[in-house]
Amino acid sequence: MLPPPVDLVEMFLQLAEKYDMKFYFGLYDSGKYWDTGNMDYEIDANRYVIDEVWGKYGHYKSFGGWYLSMEISRKTKGAGEAFKNLGMQCKEVSNGLPTFISPWIDGKKAVMASSDNLSKQDSISVEEHKKEWEDIFGTMQGAVDAVAFQDGHIDYHELEEFFTVNKELADQFNMQCWTNAETFDRDMPIKFLPIKFEKLKLKLDAARKAGYDKAITFEFSHFMSPQSAYLQAGHLFNRYKEYLKKYR
Repeated sequence: MLPPPVDLVEMFLQLAEKYDMKFYFGLYDSGKYWDTGNMDYEIDANRYVIDEVWGKYGHYKSFGGWYLSMEISRKTKGAGEAFKNLGMQCKEVSNGLPTFISPWIDGKKAVMASSDNLSKQDSISVEEHKKEWEDIFGTMQGAVDAVAFQDGHIDYHELEEFFTVNKELADQFNMQCWTNAETFDRDMPIKFLPIKFEKLKLKLDAARKAGYDKAITFEFSHFMSPQSAYLQAGHLFNRYKEYLKKYR
């Protein structure tokens, strides 16, 4: 591994304190479960990561919580148990700081970035999604405080129905329901460009209508930052700021 020139975690924590922000630390994600469908390795590796991170950075007031960064949609072996174990360890070492996950919905746009296709035929139904996530949430209840489903894998006309189910499930298991607003476009053959603002607005409006608690994004630095290499990212940021003024 190539060491960075500065301690990036410490830098973000210090900047967060300077600007009165909360920093959520994302756990290690090996990517192995993408091939194996088995979460055991993630549990074993992160046991050490959690202890090391809290011992080194836990004294910062800006350390606000934990992101259990493994991404799943369904049928991943031991997913609920993994989130339960890791979430509880995070809480135990940090005196109960909150945790969140950001899974994806196995919708029609859930295709690999390396694929030439923009959609697939075998997408999950709302009923299947509700049943499978009810089981997963039931397993990890008490260890995860918020769920932020990624919003880009379903079609725009499906947003209301899936978002409503997500909010109902989160309420059922005493979790906050956030939306992870993807600020890149999955509808274009070039993967990936900053999303058209009208599409982002559709997704944010759907989350607001469903009563979601918060919106986060993937990924600000590439697709929304004025410092991005994409010229249109800065314009998307400007449109978003205009949008925010209407709801303050």
